[in-house]
Amino acid sequence: MKKLNEKRSAKVGMPPGSYVYVGQKRVEQVKISAIDYDQQQFNTAVLNSIDETEIYRSRETISWINIDGLHDTSILEKIGLQYEINPLTIEDILNTHQRPKIEIFDHYILIILKMLNYKNNSLQTEQVSMILGKNFLLTFQETEGDLFDPVRARIKNSMGRIRKSGADYLAYALMDVIVDNYFIVIESIGEEIENLEDKVLKKPTDDLVEKIHFLKRKILYLRRSVYPLRESITTLQQSQPNLVKKSTRQYIRDLYEHTIQIIDAIESTRDIVTSLLDLYMSSMSIKMNEVMKVLTIIATIFIPLSFLAGVYGMNFDTGISPFNMPELEYRYGYLLFWFLTFLVAAGFMLFFKKKKWI
Repeated sequence: MKKLNEKRSAKVGMPPGSYVYVGQKRVEQVKISAIDYDQQQFNTAVLNSIDETEIYRSRETISWINIDGLHDTSILEKIGLQYEINPLTIEDILNTHQRPKIEIFDHYILIILKMLNYKNNSLQTEQVSMILGKNFLLTFQETEGDLFDPVRARIKNSMGRIRKSGADYLAYALMDVIVDNYFIVIESIGEEIENLEDKVLKKPTDDLVEKIHFLKRKILYLRRSVYPLRESITTLQQSQPNLVKKSTRQYIRDLYEHTIQIIDAIESTRDIVTSLLDLYMSSMSIKMNEVMKVLTIIATIFIPLSFLAGVYGMNFDTGISPFNMPELEYRYGYLLFWFLTFLVAAGFMLFFKKKKWI
């Protein structure tokens, strides 16, 4: 998982609109792919250079151009010139630590959101940026590999209404996949919480505190990735009708409802993790009380025994006075001492058992 406080020192002092990649993920070679379609046709291609993307802008078909890899800023600079994208928009795309947002410009809409995945109890995150135009959609990802294969299959097989709709519906479909995957992430975190809860109840250990705090950090990052999305989707609903059609707005409203459900689930999960930490502290307190109870019982039993041993350890000469430890001259004095010792110990044990302390 990314750090909650990322360093952005590379951009300090530079003028607005400077093309500087702020991120950790890099690929060996930037991959550019294109999907071009309408109701009658479907074409896909892997482009060798960014110059080949210019032909898709003037087509009447819907063009989806995906770029995997952001560290080569010259590629984004060229595509920004080809599609007349504001330099500040390119700057936001290159800064992979942006909060989710949607900005509306004259002839395009910028959409930035976080694509999350949960594998091996690790929260993996990647920024996905989209530029929605009239007949095109540009997507920018940090690395190759995403959640969009179901959307690609729907386009290829003409499933649903995606081939009958415009680029706005395509953008909605991609956002919907990302948002729906949040539910899977929350479910995975919920399973991890259940496992930790069982361990806390059965055998609380010190390493569980670290796991609980790390889990809280995951939920905090998830919360920061989803909360701004609610406002952004509202902005998208209010955008120009030439970019987001009326027929698509009903689906965006449904996406908004999904976001609200995710936020509620995150808050519930956050409360559970907080209570899990309280449960750990209570379990440790109970465990400590059990230990203290045993030690107290042992100490209580040995206090009178220590007193007896101390009394009979005094060296008063019986030859001087008959009152000086006369038991020392008894034939069975030593056995009598041990009988008295066991009698006192047994008496305390019966008393504790009767009180149900043991």
